[in-house]
Parts: sequence; structure tokens; C-alpha cells
Amino acid sequence: MLPYKDENPTELTPVITVGIIVVNVLAWLFVQGAGAAEPLARSVCQLGLIPGEVLHTVPPGTAVPLGEGLRCVLTADANWWTVVTSMFMHGGWLHLIGNMWFLWVFGNNIEDSMGHTRFVVFYLLCGVAAAATQMLVDPGSRVPMVGASGAISGVMGAYIVLYPRVRVHTLITLGFFLTTVTLPAYVILGYWFLLQLLFGTVGVLGGAQAGGVAFWAHVGGFVVGLLLIRLFANADYLERRPGGRFILPRGA
Repeated sequence: MLPYKDENPTELTPVITVGIIVVNVLAWLFVQGAGAAEPLARSVCQLGLIPGEVLHTVPPGTAVPLGEGLRCVLTADANWWTVVTSMFMHGGWLHLIGNMWFLWVFGNNIEDSMGHTRFVVFYLLCGVAAAATQMLVDPGSRVPMVGASGAISGVMGAYIVLYPRVRVHTLITLGFFLTTVTLPAYVILGYWFLLQLLFGTVGVLGGAQAGGVAFWAHVGGFVVGLLLIRLFANADYLERRPGGRFILPRGA
């Protein structure tokens, strides 16, 4: 399923959401060389988050192959700052476009619910929590983690709390056919979360990161976003919004 539009207008111009998208696109074009092999590998090694390097669970000097004769050589430095920089790096065009697409569909309403400044803090906290979750589950991983999906998962977790019944227009495939459906947000986002949990569990049981995707980062980001949104959302805004409804009514 690919959500492409929600029936949830905003009051504020989503300048932070747009700004995050612009920063990610600029990083892809000018830091990662728009996917050219050498700058992509260099950026992933230097700015991506490698759990085994950060946590010192993998010996320094260990080489991690990236394909096409390229590799990362792990250092003795903890490089904790990569917890943040990795949120703005991506592994390919589809990775970038997919993440930015989901951020645009769901991020504007979450920014609207809390304001610009709080949204910056919320987004970064969700991204850090997502990275921490993945490191907790797989502390010895040598695979560089890159992508905004952990932070965006937090946005999606917040959305399912604030707007569970908002109608979301979604593309779905039925065999060889492509069609559109309109479903409540809790169905789409709940289904997505269960898939991340399933694939993450399969990866742990299989002793590998399934398909190279950090599913536990998605799970961690989603849960933290779901928990933090009550602290960040503007209560007055929610009261005057007909589409803004907590899953649990107040006083329940």
C-alpha cells in the first residue's frame, strides 16, 4: 500500500516538513553524489550509523564490503554524532523518494498539531530513539544505517494517535492491477506497523537484518512517536479540529 493523500487540511504552512525534505534532497545530490558509487559509499561510511562502531562491539579496522569493490573500514571512534547525520543520508533514489513521500503525506499534520519548533525537536527525538532501538536489538551490526525512516515512523506513530479515523487515499496492487482505495489512517498505519514488527522479528530469529532494512528502527520510532505526541501536541489545536481525535477519548 502506498498512501498518497489524506483528507486532513492544515492551518499552518508546513515549513519544517518542507525544509526537512529539502535538506534530505540536497544531501543526496551534493553530499552523496546523487547515488554515484564513490560519494555514496563515502557518505554512508562516514555519516551513516554503524552500531558495531558506535558501541565498540566490532574491532577497529574491520572492513565492511559495500559492493563494486567499495568498503567501509571501521574506526576506534564512537562517532555518536552519526545518530543524527544518518537521518539525512539515503541508500538510493527509491529510498529517498519513498521516505520523503511518507513524510509529506503525514508530516504536515503533525507539524500543524504542535507548531514548527516543537516539530523539529519531536522529529529528531524520534529519529534518535529509532536508531537506539536498532542498536539495542542488533548491537554488533556492521551494516551502516542510513535513512529518515526511523524519524518518519515516529511521525506516523503520532498520526495514528491524533487522527486514527482520517481518510487516507492509498494506491494498492491487486496482482498486476493498480487501484486506489480510501481507508482510515489506523488501518493503513496499523497494518504498516505490524509488518515492521513481523519482519523485524523474522530478522532477529534468522540472525540477520532482513533485506538490509532496519525494521526495529521503524518499530522504535513508531512507538516513541505514539508515546510522545501527547506531550508535544497543542491541546487547544486538537479541541478545535474536527479531524483531531485521540484513540482514547479524554477521561477514558
